Amino acid sequence: MRDLRLFLPCAGGVEAYLADELARICGAGARELRTARGGVQLVATWPEVMKLNLHSRLSQRVLVELAHQPYRAEQDVYEAASAVPWEEWFGTRDSFKIELTSHQSPLKSLNFAALRIKDAVVDRFRNRTGVRPDVDTQHPVARIFAHLAAETVTLYIDTSGEPLFKRGWREDKGEAPLKETLAAAMIAASGWDASVPLYDPCCGSGTIAIEAAQVACNIAPGLLRRFGFERLKPHAAADWQALKAQALAARRASPVPVFGSDVAFRMVDFAQRNAERAGVGQVVQLRGGDALQRMPPSDVPGIMLLNPPYGERIEAGGIAGPGRGGREQAQMEQAGDFFAQLASHWKRNYAGWTAWVLSPDAKLPGRMRLKESRRVPMWNGPIECRLFRFDMVAGSARGRDAAGS
Repeated sequence: MRDLRLFLPCAGGVEAYLADELARICGAGARELRTARGGVQLVATWPEVMKLNLHSRLSQRVLVELAHQPYRAEQDVYEAASAVPWEEWFGTRDSFKIELTSHQSPLKSLNFAALRIKDAVVDRFRNRTGVRPDVDTQHPVARIFAHLAAETVTLYIDTSGEPLFKRGWREDKGEAPLKETLAAAMIAASGWDASVPLYDPCCGSGTIAIEAAQVACNIAPGLLRRFGFERLKPHAAADWQALKAQALAARRASPVPVFGSDVAFRMVDFAQRNAERAGVGQVVQLRGGDALQRMPPSDVPGIMLLNPPYGERIEAGGIAGPGRGGREQAQMEQAGDFFAQLASHWKRNYAGWTAWVLSPDAKLPGRMRLKESRRVPMWNGPIECRLFRFDMVAGSARGRDAAGS
């Protein structure tokens, strides 16, 4: 079976976790697997392409590399695209779209470079068949990705279609929802393996809790959605149906409970509906309540995993501050007050628990008056964040308070 060179992009800081996930999904089917800037490269075959789309929680897309060569001008980019056998992937009746990214490219106009790639694709089809495919920027059959580095151009065919964070279950969401792929990265970085309870006290629309519950139940993240490869020429419908049947048969009951709560009851309703669509409505236990007041949801200590609100959104997390927003200094003071009270609440009531907090604030441990035991760099889109680990050691509340004062 034909070997394909793949690239799976991911959020910055997630590359090593994605490499581990891909090795686990593909097993011996993954070769030459290595991390790269913003993703992971590997060599695999078409069945692994389908399997990765279905099972990967951390990647944004599954891209098949079709060309990688030096360039100096737009004509070099055109010639690189002209040499790719696009007719092996889609036909003249299929629409396509060009998406281009760059890093230190010497070209003056990226729009013109994308136009030259489009011209190359159209010219190749016209020269061979006399007919050209159409461009559709909204709902294309084929998505062609191009990346211009300082000296090389790389061309890919996308097999995912919509980004993989779109699992198919999130219809209800609040402001600034956390992407499912980043929630999954937080779970991977925490090392949670469904051996202890998991709790998100600022759950919003439920993304972290739902991702965790699907992990605990071994539910493939792509079971509810369609993929771009289903419309490409190499698609093997029977093999795809067999893969989905295997994934359905692998589901199991969760060995531990997963909890979520939010001060906004409207968000709790959203989270419950999302959990039901995701197939974990009976696994995730959701409640309303202020993060500064809610007691542990389980007698057995577990981990807390949260992406708390900050800045003008701090009011959504609890009742620590007036929630008026507006001025940066007022927001910082309000945030510090909220996080200090949250840490005090945890120290008094959550002995034995481990808290993992994702935040763009590098000074968060100081605001919480806690010493982190680990910090993991992780990018939330263009925002550099850190995932902090805080250990709520039993019997140490007084000592910790004294150390932080």
